[in-house]
Amino acid sequence: MATAHPPVRARGLMAVAAVTVAVALPVTGCGGGKSHSPTPAGGGPAASPAGKLPQATTYTTLKGLGQDTADAMSDGTVVHPKAAVPVSATAGGPAVAVLPSTQLGSPTWVPVVETKSGWDRVLLPSRPNRSTGWIPTGKVGLDTARSPYEIKVDTSARTLTLTKSGHKLGTWTVAVGAAKTPTPVGRTFLLASLAPAKKTYSPLILPVGAHSETLDTFGGGPGTVAFHGWPSASVFGKAVTHGCVRVPADALKQLSEVPLGTSVLVTA
Repeated sequence: MATAHPPVRARGLMAVAAVTVAVALPVTGCGGGKSHSPTPAGGGPAASPAGKLPQATTYTTLKGLGQDTADAMSDGTVVHPKAAVPVSATAGGPAVAVLPSTQLGSPTWVPVVETKSGWDRVLLPSRPNRSTGWIPTGKVGLDTARSPYEIKVDTSARTLTLTKSGHKLGTWTVAVGAAKTPTPVGRTFLLASLAPAKKTYSPLILPVGAHSETLDTFGGGPGTVAFHGWPSASVFGKAVTHGCVRVPADALKQLSEVPLGTSVLVTA
């Protein structure tokens, strides 16, 4: 089965494929039945080294950082820290968190939404949704790449559109969050690729860097929103999920080829 890959690096070098972690049950805010949150390598709610700063992961809530307010795609630039990198609220400011090099067993790739000399402002996978932080570019090892893909979800039309270099690869009718558990809107990004050990409702789970805004947790996990399949096509076109986006098999297959860190824009 194909997995989501990190982007093609600058200067034409190919990045190593992301690890698809076989987990007992997903960490996402959707799913069927009872679940428990796994603790994948590099992705659990562990403290940063020395326990002084929180890690910027899907398990954590960060305070004192900025919020992304844009409603348009970024330019596709993504970065991967080769080792844990400090995150600051302002360019040049003191560190308030640490962005680890891996998330949920996959390499951490995050989109760049602003740049200043020696600093990149990136989207983060932690709560609150649309959190951003500044990471230094000159003192730590960063892989920089550009993803040619864009993923757009229209919750009103209940569609997902995938494009590559401006060319539409497909538009699919999908299921989105119900009225009481809506799919959060705004910019986010493809965070990881997970292959459940028990493929009860989907052979692949693709978490993004956003969480349910009405559920603090779901089934023992942190309420992370994700793209995933569903065994019954009757749900497509409906608002019935706990916040995740359920997609047809063809859409899931194409999404599995999209690089980690790729921007996702959800509109209402």
